[in-house]
Amino acid sequence: MQRAVIVTSVTALCTGLLSAWIILLGWSLLGDAISHAVLPGVVISYILGIPFSIGALVAALLTVGLIGTIRGKTNLKDDTAIGIVFTTFFAFGLVLISMTPSTTDLHSILFGNLLGVRQSALIQVVVIALLASALVLIKRRDITLWSFDAINARSLGINPTLMRGFMLTMLALVIVASMQAVGVILVVAMLITPGAISLLIFARMRSTLIWTPVISWVTAMSGLLISYWTDVSSGGMIVVVQGCTFMVVFATKRWVSRVRHRAQQGTPQEENTTHEEGTQQQAAQA
Repeated sequence: MQRAVIVTSVTALCTGLLSAWIILLGWSLLGDAISHAVLPGVVISYILGIPFSIGALVAALLTVGLIGTIRGKTNLKDDTAIGIVFTTFFAFGLVLISMTPSTTDLHSILFGNLLGVRQSALIQVVVIALLASALVLIKRRDITLWSFDAINARSLGINPTLMRGFMLTMLALVIVASMQAVGVILVVAMLITPGAISLLIFARMRSTLIWTPVISWVTAMSGLLISYWTDVSSGGMIVVVQGCTFMVVFATKRWVSRVRHRAQQGTPQEENTTHEEGTQQQAAQA
C-alpha cells in the first residue's frame, strides 16, 4: 500500500501540473492519442525484457513525430492525423498482445495495478515524474506566455516550435509515468479532469495552475483509498472519483449562477415595489 500511495501521489501531482495547460492548448485529444499509442512500445518492451518505460517513451515520441509530419506535409487537419496514427499504433499493440504467451503484466499496463507496484516500477515512475515536473516548473512562465499568445512569445525570444516540442515531450513523459497508476486507457482522464475542475472553480490562471495539482492529488488519493476498502480497480476508481467531482462542481456552479441571476433580476423589482409603497404612504398622509 505504501508504494501505491507514493505512485499515486507522484503521478497525480505531475499530471496536475500539465492538466490546465493541456486544456488551454486544446491538446486533450492529443493526450488521449499518445496514451493509447504507447501500447506497442510497452508490449515490445515486455517481449524484449526491458523496462516498460523505455518502449513506452519511444512509442510516444514516435507518435508525436508522425502526427507532426502528417500535419506539416499534408492538408489534413490535426484531428485526422491524430486519429489515424493513434488507432494504428493501438491496433498494432493489440495484435502484439495476442501474439505474446502471457498477458498478466500487459493487463496491468492497460488498466493499471497500483496495489501491485514493484520496486523497479516505483523507481521508474518517480524518476520520470520528478524529471518532467522539474522541467515544467522551470519553464512555467514561458509555457504560460506561449499558451496564451504565441506571437507575443516569439517577440520576447521564445521559439514557438521549440516550445511545442518541449510540451509534447513533457506530455509523453507524464503519460509514461502515469501508466502504472491507471493504465494507458484511462491516463487521459488524469490529464484532463483535474484541470477542467480547476478551470470551473477559479477565474485567474495563477490560481488554476496552483490548485490543479492539489485537486488532482486529493481526488486520486480518495479513489485509491476507496478502491482499497472496497476491493475494486484502483485506476478505475480514481477516474470515477475525478469524474464525479467534476460533475458536482459543474452542477454546483450552474446552481449558484442561476441563484445569482434570479437575485439580480429580483432586485430592481423589489426597489420599484418599495418606492411605490413609499409614494402611496406619502399620498395617504397628505
